[in-house]
Amino acid sequence: MNLNIKFLNFLTKKCQFGLKLWQTNYMTTSANLLKLHERGILSGLLPGDKSPELLKMLTSSRQTIYCGFDPTADSLHVGNLLPLIVLLHCQRAGHQSIAVIGGATVQIGDPSGKMRDRPVIPIETIENNIEGIRKNIQTIFENHSKYITTSNECNNNRSRKKPLSQIQILDNRNWYKERNVIEFLCSEGRHFRLGNMLSRTSVQTRLNSNEGISLTEFMYQVFQAYDWYYLYKNYGCSIQVGGNDQTGNIVSGFEFVSKLTKTNLFGLTTPLITTTAGDKLGKTAGNAIWLSNDKTSSFDLYQFFYRIADDDVENYLKLFTFLPDDEIFQMMSKHRNSPEKRHSQKRLAEEVVKLAHGEDGLKSALMCTEALYNSSIEKLSRLTRDETRTIFSGAVMNKIYFEPGTKIIDLVMKSKCFDNINDATRIIKAGGVQVNSVKVVEPEYVLIPGQHILPNNLTIIKIGKKNYYIVDWLGTGFDNSPEEQRARDKL
Repeated sequence: MNLNIKFLNFLTKKCQFGLKLWQTNYMTTSANLLKLHERGILSGLLPGDKSPELLKMLTSSRQTIYCGFDPTADSLHVGNLLPLIVLLHCQRAGHQSIAVIGGATVQIGDPSGKMRDRPVIPIETIENNIEGIRKNIQTIFENHSKYITTSNECNNNRSRKKPLSQIQILDNRNWYKERNVIEFLCSEGRHFRLGNMLSRTSVQTRLNSNEGISLTEFMYQVFQAYDWYYLYKNYGCSIQVGGNDQTGNIVSGFEFVSKLTKTNLFGLTTPLITTTAGDKLGKTAGNAIWLSNDKTSSFDLYQFFYRIADDDVENYLKLFTFLPDDEIFQMMSKHRNSPEKRHSQKRLAEEVVKLAHGEDGLKSALMCTEALYNSSIEKLSRLTRDETRTIFSGAVMNKIYFEPGTKIIDLVMKSKCFDNINDATRIIKAGGVQVNSVKVVEPEYVLIPGQHILPNNLTIIKIGKKNYYIVDWLGTGFDNSPEEQRARDKL
């Protein structure tokens, strides 16, 4: 499955002329899809000895390439982002990308990477998950078209002769709903051999565990293989993309479809994204960074990539952005001279948030970051209520009815910042209390709307170095919230 880099580079040079003819009418950021392995985006090719045939296909005509996503949650996460980026690169190279949402296969359950059967997901939940994932994919492809390709065209001074093809999003329930189990087993089941199915790593791992594997999950590879066959028959799809953990399922599909069609098929795998501790990024591990902004805010997504270690940032720039190699090289040279400024991490975070959440999401993330680390009343006043709660997610929340004449000492006592008024008075006078990032030292000072109460009707109290409290005021009568102001700005 490993790509032969020297051999592929040789083939690339030989095919450049044909490739340029094919790509004259299309926007692309790489010479051909196989060159993505140089950025680390592709880690494997199936079959490994067929790279000349694949390169010829990619450079001579438009290909259809697909990747599947089972709706086990109502959002994709960062671990799913790399296969989506491969589909985007395919689109940029002039090919047709298909995303298959496994509304049927999710009911069976993929055993890959699991030590026990997946829990049964209610149909209503699956429906909701499908819509969430469909929205993820549509949003990312729309943001790429609006903000990424436009930016790259300007940077590269290149014009796009034809618009990028639209992503096709399919639900595999649509090609199983008319099939019955007897007919399916008779027509498709005879082409699968138990020896091959039992040899898959995901199956062997489960067979050697105390839990074993159910017939349901054992059959998962059959259905994923049939997905590819259906896509080949109806969409001419000859290439499948998936994470390294999907290698066994891709092999099953390759063997099945090749047997029935006698045609050239190829699988491309992407590396699994891990934490610095080596743990896979995913919801099972409990560390998922979601792509939906209602599950992971733009600020939190930005902070995740901004905090990437210096040793990893170059790799992440190559994986998760469409920046040219020479620009990344120059960026890293600058980064090595002053790593404490985190220029590379900042650009990485900006590019990913722009792709996942759009320009509005990026503006929100930058505003929240600025407010948190360089806070002032003016910056805090520009935040929406949701943004404020996101930044200070660990803060104690209190709802307090506003009364004219409320003093600083009243504020901290009603917010339950202190157990008794004597401690409160002493710490305020000692400079240990901040209200909206401004130190207060006079307990009897009366609250001033606009200074101590933000336009979003919130007050942020900081006690000591890291204890935060948020007051959500009721009855202030304010109507100049940041949400309303931003809505007016768009008119």
